[in-house]
Amino acid sequence: MIHYKCDKCGAAMTANDDRRFIVRIEVYAAAGHVDLVADEKSGNERQLDAVLKQLRAADPDEIEDQTYRSFRFDLCDDCRRKLLLRPLG
Repeated sequence: MIHYKCDKCGAAMTANDDRRFIVRIEVYAAAGHVDLVADEKSGNERQLDAVLKQLRAADPDEIEDQTYRSFRFDLCDDCRRKLLLRPLG
């Protein structure tokens, strides 16, 4: 049997507990506008080469933190209520 506990306060819960709530959070980079013009081939290639060089030298975890991260939490009813009152703490 899988045992659940609130990720905030540690309260014990069961899989079918009607006081158990799942919270999912996604954090991702806002897409910026990239303006590429077909007849500016050399400038675009230089930009792309520079980005690829930076990516090769960067820490993969840091790149992920800067682009996308997701979280999943189990919360009891009390902690859910508190989260809804102040979602950003």
